[in-house]
Amino acid sequence: MKKIETFENKKVLVLGLAKSGEAAARLLEKLGAIVTVNDSKPFDENPAAQSLLEEGIKVICGSHPLELLDENFELMVKNPGIRYDNPMVARAIEKNIPVITEVELAYMISDAPIIGITGSNGKTTTTTMIAETLNNGGQSGLLSGNIGFPASEVAQTATDKDTLVMELSSFQLMGTDIFHPHIAVITNLMPTHIDYHGTFEDYVAAKWNIQKNMTAEDFVVLNFNQDLAKELAQKTAAQVVPFSTTEKVAGAYLDGDTLYFKDEAIMKASEIGVPGSHNVENALATIAIAKLSGIANEAIKETLSHFGGVKHRLQALGEVNGIKFYNDSKSTNILATQKALSGFDNSKVILIAGGLDRGNEFDELVPDITGVKLMVILGESAPRVKRAADKANVPYVDAKDVADAARIAYGKAEAGDVVLLSPANASWDMYKSFEVRGDEFIATFEAIKGE
Repeated sequence: MKKIETFENKKVLVLGLAKSGEAAARLLEKLGAIVTVNDSKPFDENPAAQSLLEEGIKVICGSHPLELLDENFELMVKNPGIRYDNPMVARAIEKNIPVITEVELAYMISDAPIIGITGSNGKTTTTTMIAETLNNGGQSGLLSGNIGFPASEVAQTATDKDTLVMELSSFQLMGTDIFHPHIAVITNLMPTHIDYHGTFEDYVAAKWNIQKNMTAEDFVVLNFNQDLAKELAQKTAAQVVPFSTTEKVAGAYLDGDTLYFKDEAIMKASEIGVPGSHNVENALATIAIAKLSGIANEAIKETLSHFGGVKHRLQALGEVNGIKFYNDSKSTNILATQKALSGFDNSKVILIAGGLDRGNEFDELVPDITGVKLMVILGESAPRVKRAADKANVPYVDAKDVADAARIAYGKAEAGDVVLLSPANASWDMYKSFEVRGDEFIATFEAIKGE
């Protein structure tokens, strides 16, 4: 960890806790800052705030009082989920207080080079694939960032022998100024989080921040399946390394059933340990970064062949009586479910879908669910999902929750079938998070297996 003096005796406000806020507060205190933490959750229900107070850090909980910003703060470190139109953030900007996210802090102190991964879908899988490939190839890849390990915490113990493999959301990237990864990948760009960003153009601009400080000595890996990526490739100082499943490019590409890097065959697409065309794209991005990092082909092939997926992202749970179960609870939008379905024979799939009603119809899903054996539908959005099922001529049944849906699906399935939880919806109508939803599916599978 670099011993920087940037924050010594400077008043810093950490807005919002969760894992990243807690890590940022502790790091700033260690760097000599005068730290105040402000979180909306009441103190009595806030173990993180209680812990920080015990360590001597000032905490203000239960609300976001605007008058707090009259205390001459020189910096605000914002939780990524807090929007820029939040009154506290807006007032800070009015007062010319810089607003950053904790990944900027991580960069400032890190002795380790950074590989940054962002995109609309596939971030977590690709981040995990890259870290595992580096580790299997004799290097040290440390998972960090939006994947559940606060970057500013991981960076404190990383050395120049490590590499921070950092998943980055658009929210985090908006709060960067000097952040500078050596290699960056954008898996894909789709219209999502528009409620936060306002327009797709602003969302893309936030993602594109990942490369804004890159030079000709750095690399940006882009998905040339998308024309947008080809346009962006013209607007960076970094060396562009493309990947594609549809054309031969000067990077990683699919030709027939073989994955190549610059005309060098690496492995068969059919050998990738997780199904789906989207995972071929994720594997190509991983291959590009692995080759740029000097990883041997054998280590790349071995890692990707044995890759078992990420929890809640098309996670293979196993099988009971010849019926396979896949947990794809992290599919909280239509595109993610489309990608999940691409890896299976629809005639063998019993799809569990539905969740939070965001007011959108599911017509885009109709071609992808056509031919599905059965849908088990649940949640607030059930009427809308059923309309799509009707248009696709797919039979469906209702379920009251995920556990009920898993049991119904198992009861209707035959040997050779797949029970796939891929909701195409957020979880918040019934569950605190997609993780809780997925954990219920896993627990039900384990119960069925033990009966």
